[in-house]
Amino acid sequence: MSDPGGLSPGFWFRNPRVWRWILYDWAEAAFATTVMVAFFPILLTHYWNPGSPATAFARLGMASGIAALAIALVAPLLGALADRAHARAFWLAGFAGLGILSVLALDLVGRGQWFIALLLFGLALVGYSGGNVFYNSLLLHWCDPAEIDRVSCYGYGAGYLGGGLLFAANIWMVMDPARFGLANALSAMRVAFIDVAGWWGLFTLPVLFGKRTHLPRSTGFGFIVRSGWQQFRSTFREVRKLRYVSAFLLAYWCYIDGVNTIIKMAVSYGLTLGFPSSSLIVAILVTQAVAFPAALGYAHFGVRWGVVRALYLGIGVYMVATVAAAFMTNVTEFYALAAVVGLVQGGTQALSRSLYTRLIPREKSAEFFGFYGMIGKFSAIVGPFLIALTESWTGNVRLAIGSIIVLFALGAILLRRVDFRAGAMVAESL
Repeated sequence: MSDPGGLSPGFWFRNPRVWRWILYDWAEAAFATTVMVAFFPILLTHYWNPGSPATAFARLGMASGIAALAIALVAPLLGALADRAHARAFWLAGFAGLGILSVLALDLVGRGQWFIALLLFGLALVGYSGGNVFYNSLLLHWCDPAEIDRVSCYGYGAGYLGGGLLFAANIWMVMDPARFGLANALSAMRVAFIDVAGWWGLFTLPVLFGKRTHLPRSTGFGFIVRSGWQQFRSTFREVRKLRYVSAFLLAYWCYIDGVNTIIKMAVSYGLTLGFPSSSLIVAILVTQAVAFPAALGYAHFGVRWGVVRALYLGIGVYMVATVAAAFMTNVTEFYALAAVVGLVQGGTQALSRSLYTRLIPREKSAEFFGFYGMIGKFSAIVGPFLIALTESWTGNVRLAIGSIIVLFALGAILLRRVDFRAGAMVAESL
């Protein structure tokens, strides 16, 4: 393993396109925090699919899985199309638009209409996840290579801040609906979908203000699709041959599966321990509040320690938090762990993204990030299965949550096989 060095110092970026890129994370995080993690599952259980929480839970899992599988399968091909057409910002705006309109339409879904609600939620997930493929790829084109690590961290920081601020405002609206002229908490949650759509749309607009690349008039869509498919097949072979890329993606799959499992299972685990749901919502806010400054600080921490070492630190903190969660007994400890996870969550994700940019050819960034996104969508599969299997064998939910440490340990071991300096040299030669 070779560390590519530390992050570039400083707090400000002179290139306005960098700020437009960062601002999109601020925009889209509102969907992840308010809709995906918090309010949609609650409304599905109590409004769109009332009377059977278990059925609502199963249907939500099915819809989420189908959407994730759909975008995972087509993301590399979409990336190839965007690379061939030099239209990454266009595709980003298109997928964001799909997500925004789908979230906005959720306010129109009536009681008991669970199928329509899940269909719109699935489309919103496709828009959110698909947009991220092109958003991530733009990092290589809108940012100076020396600033990629820092910009990536700032993007996650902006997401935590923007998503957290709107989430806090929506929590206030749900807790005190009369102050906002609303009948009850469920009405407030439906209104929250409208403000999320508006927030996402408003702060996506600056992405469209960047410099555009116009296609030759002779280049038709059919030609782009055919050449994009050929490029996808070529890049798939390259991913398998580029051992540094494939080695990193394997390591990333392991430890990011652990990260995503904790994100998705933390609230459920807290409920299993008997913690009140209101306290778990507060814990989400704690993580958001801590994650914003921590993501920015993580970028500058890498200046002294090196990017790969900083990533190892994040994985190590997750391992400690996993063990601590297995021995947790009260809500105060849950809050403490939420804060600890917030310290490294954004940095771990951001540095993984920026390290990956070192290993891929610039002109195929969207396509290679399609594979990166595909790995991300297939993550959080092994972790929940490992938890379920351990719990069924032992009957001990604490031991089950502790089993996730295997994913972090395996990811750290595999990460040592990646020589980032050699990988960067190979990427530059392509």
